[in-house]
Amino acid sequence: MILNSLISGDGPPVLLLHGLFGAAKNLGVIARGLSPPARTIALDLRNHGESPHGAAMDYAAMATDVFETAASLGITSAAVVGHSMGGKTAMALALARPDFVRRLAVLDIAPMRYDHDYSDYVRAMQSVALSPGLTRHAADAALAPAVAPESLRAFLLNNLVLGEAPRWRLGLAEILAAMPDLVDWRQAPDWMPYTGPALFLRGGDSDYVPSSADADIARLFPNAERGCVDGAGHWLHAEKPQQVIAALKAFLFHE
Repeated sequence: MILNSLISGDGPPVLLLHGLFGAAKNLGVIARGLSPPARTIALDLRNHGESPHGAAMDYAAMATDVFETAASLGITSAAVVGHSMGGKTAMALALARPDFVRRLAVLDIAPMRYDHDYSDYVRAMQSVALSPGLTRHAADAALAPAVAPESLRAFLLNNLVLGEAPRWRLGLAEILAAMPDLVDWRQAPDWMPYTGPALFLRGGDSDYVPSSADADIARLFPNAERGCVDGAGHWLHAEKPQQVIAALKAFLFHE
C-alpha cells in the first residue's frame, strides 16, 4: 500500500511517522528542522491523511507499508523517527527489518500494552453530522461533550475537510475496529532484537514511558539511549520542537 508522503531536503533519508489521528503535515516543523542535512520523508500512515484506508492496522502491517513505500522511493536504508503510534510502527519495522533501519528514534511510547482507549473520540467524530454547510465551529461544538480539551478538539478537527460534501480524512471505522491492536504490542515470532543505534525520547510530564517498560526496551533494543524533554507532555515534538530537533540531530547525525 503506497502512502502519501511529504519530502524535503537532501542527504541521508529520515522517515518520520506520526501518531494516532495525526498526519505527515503535523511533523513539518521537525522535518524542516532536520533538513538539511537530512532528506526527510514524512508519511501518512494508513487510515490517516491522504493515504488509503485498510482494515488491517496492526503494527506489522503498518511497518510493511512504510518499508514498501520507502522501496518505491528508491530508499534501501533509512533512519526512522516515530511518535506514539508511529513510534510503535517504527519499532516494529526495526525488529522486522533491522538491515533497513539505520537508526531508530522513538518519541514518547514504549513496546507495551496501554490501558487507555480512544474509541470515544472516534465515535464522537463519527457522530458529527457531515451535512453541506457544516462549519468548523459547529463540528467543534459537536465534539465538545466527548472531547473536553479545546486543543485536542482542534487537533482532531485538522482531519475534517469542509465544503459541499464534508468528510473525515481518517478511516474512522477502520481505526475503531483496530483500536485493540493500536493500544497493544504484539511481537511477531520472527522478530529479533534490534541491535542498531536507538533513542527513546520521552516528555518529562508524560506517563507514556513508565520505568516498568525499561526491561522490555533493553531486551528488544539493547543499544538504546534514553532521553527526556523537560516540561513536555506526550506531544513533545509540538510542545518543545526545538529541544526535540536538537536531541534528534545529536542522535541521528552522530557517527
